[in-house]
Amino acid sequence: MDFWARPHTERDKAFAALRAAGEPVFCPRPDGPGFYALTRYDQVVEASRNPQVFSSEPTSVGLDDPPPAAGELMGSMISLDDPRHARLRRIVSRAFTRRMIQKAEDDVARLATALVDSLAERGPCDFVAEVARPLPLKIICMMMGIPEPVHADVVAATDLLIQAVGDPEFVSPDGKDRGAVLIEQFTYLHALMADLARHRRERPADDMVTALVTANVDGEALDDRDLGRFFALLVIAGNETTRNALSHSLALFTSHPRQRDLLVSDLDERLPAAVEEVVRYATPVNWMRRNVTRDVDLLGHTYRAGDRVVMYYVSANRDESVFADPFSFDITRSPNPHVGFGAPGPHFCLGAHLARREITVMLRELFTRLPGIHAASDPVPQGTSFVNGITSLRCAF
Repeated sequence: MDFWARPHTERDKAFAALRAAGEPVFCPRPDGPGFYALTRYDQVVEASRNPQVFSSEPTSVGLDDPPPAAGELMGSMISLDDPRHARLRRIVSRAFTRRMIQKAEDDVARLATALVDSLAERGPCDFVAEVARPLPLKIICMMMGIPEPVHADVVAATDLLIQAVGDPEFVSPDGKDRGAVLIEQFTYLHALMADLARHRRERPADDMVTALVTANVDGEALDDRDLGRFFALLVIAGNETTRNALSHSLALFTSHPRQRDLLVSDLDERLPAAVEEVVRYATPVNWMRRNVTRDVDLLGHTYRAGDRVVMYYVSANRDESVFADPFSFDITRSPNPHVGFGAPGPHFCLGAHLARREITVMLRELFTRLPGIHAASDPVPQGTSFVNGITSLRCAF
């Protein structure tokens, strides 16, 4: 955790040295199994494209395997291989109908307007608390039909889970260790989903939970455990990724005023590429783990069955062999084949389209109506290695 607390410039230099080493570097750990660090773009992409060898099971989101009880609750699509992964993704994809996506996009537009209305009235405040966090959370909760009184509890659960995943020595404020936190918070999310699913089976509504509990593809449907796992994945991934990308957006456009001026000079033309560059530069998810299933030679290095590898998206997105001037924030960058939503393969982010939409709509709303908005403090980083998170960021305009 000391490494992740260093300035990003120091971390960039460390990853650059690892990329220059050529072969993946083995990282021993005194308190757990070591792993190979995949830091080059081609290493990350090839591992992602070969899930039969670089497996997501038993987990892809922790350096250590979760306790068995937590593993049962955590085993969402993100930590499954085919054929189970393909089955779940196929069923879940049916719930993302064109009508459901259009409704979500309409909700994004309305909510972004309402949040900026509130921001303009409130004045300088914590951008994370008032803008970056509410947008993705409320959209997911609206899609799923989650009652508003429990929104704050859902945020609290996801924050604890992200910290526990990214810090093997994590202890919660009330003294519970990492395993207990994982079990407790995942159990809460599963119970919430089970209650929602029960209500929707009895009283169908126009939301994703209804679509999920009634989805049937070739005779296959989601059971309650599958529903709980998917719900936990959706609220964690859908909340954290967009929230942190939006927070980094404000910090980046404040520290890069020329890029900000370029964006504001033609929002409609510049926004699509700007969003991609924010995701590349910020890389909201730092890494994912894979587990080697058999001996294999990949890009000149031999891995053995049982080896663990960690794919560092944060390093791949700075690879000098792929990105010209990779340490510069450049909203005109083209092409920009970043891996900020994961690398090509079966685990590419299912919600990438919605995340892009949320970031685009909110940046357009902010820079159109509050063109002087800027970060008024240094970002306070989230205490985890797993995501490049920001806990708070003062804004003014």
